[in-house]
Amino acid sequence: MNVIAFAASNSTTSINKQLVSYAANVLQNANSSVHVDILDLNDYELPVFSVDKEKELGQPDNAVAFFNQLSAADAIMISFAEHNGSYTAAYKNLFDWCSRIHPKVFQHKPMIMLSTSPGGRGGASVLAAAVNAAPFFDGDVKASLSIPSFYDHFDTDQQLLTDDTLKQQLLEVVTSLINQPA
Repeated sequence: MNVIAFAASNSTTSINKQLVSYAANVLQNANSSVHVDILDLNDYELPVFSVDKEKELGQPDNAVAFFNQLSAADAIMISFAEHNGSYTAAYKNLFDWCSRIHPKVFQHKPMIMLSTSPGGRGGASVLAAAVNAAPFFDGDVKASLSIPSFYDHFDTDQQLLTDDTLKQQLLEVVTSLINQPA
């Protein structure tokens, strides 16, 4: 199984990238036949989407490359950063460009969705929006999890969750990708 994982953030110090990288390791440790490629949204920078830009540029190479990565995957893992209760501009822009390539961006791939933040809600607002929107874009969300108070529950030096309850919850969420009928 090939999984594409990424943080829906373009921050070079993204805690959501740390979380999705940790989750990828948990998944690979749970099943050695799983291979996870972790993408960086900074590798897919695009001009701000508009129909005028689309007329001018068509389908930009970075949007096509990202969409093709999703197409080639067996499953998708995303950790959402929350900006003012919603998606980051970088993710939303890339998603908008990809939706013009094909409106069913997630192509009926099994998905898990995560979020975290320094605050007590852990990006719960953006996670709820993402989970609720995914079916409209042909996403098959198997599970989701918000990690609250990131710095209280994640050792950034060792790159691991320190809370046993959250560790177990994350294990259950990530293994939902591999514990499904063939």
